[in-house]
Amino acid sequence: MILKTIEVRKELTDEWNRAGVEKQSDYAILTNELTKAWAGKTVKEYKEFKNLKKESLRDNMSNLELVLNMLAEATTTEISKNENPKTFIHSKKIAKYGGTIAGKTRKNIEKKIGKSVIRKENYLHLAEKKRLQ
Repeated sequence: MILKTIEVRKELTDEWNRAGVEKQSDYAILTNELTKAWAGKTVKEYKEFKNLKKESLRDNMSNLELVLNMLAEATTTEISKNENPKTFIHSKKIAKYGGTIAGKTRKNIEKKIGKSVIRKENYLHLAEKKRLQ
């Protein structure tokens, strides 16, 4: 799954490059829009929630969190290819929309299972729990 995650992320960044996004800070803004729309938290807030310092957020997501993140990224990529944005502002709107679609999916899952998909535990905590069981 890690390779597929990298592939989905690369396809999104390639699409953003094609749309004219060049500055690292702009990638961070777009990623924050996408993440906030699906998870309800910016990347920084999400990392703080999981008590991560320098570790990768993506590497410390549960399977469901990771799948929803990938859904947000893949959806954003497809919408961007379809709409062919020419400005950063348009790309930002698309990132938010792609994230919102994944966010609606998250909310539907949470409604069905009766708990949050966004987990405080990071991968290290989850791996340790499994090891002790």
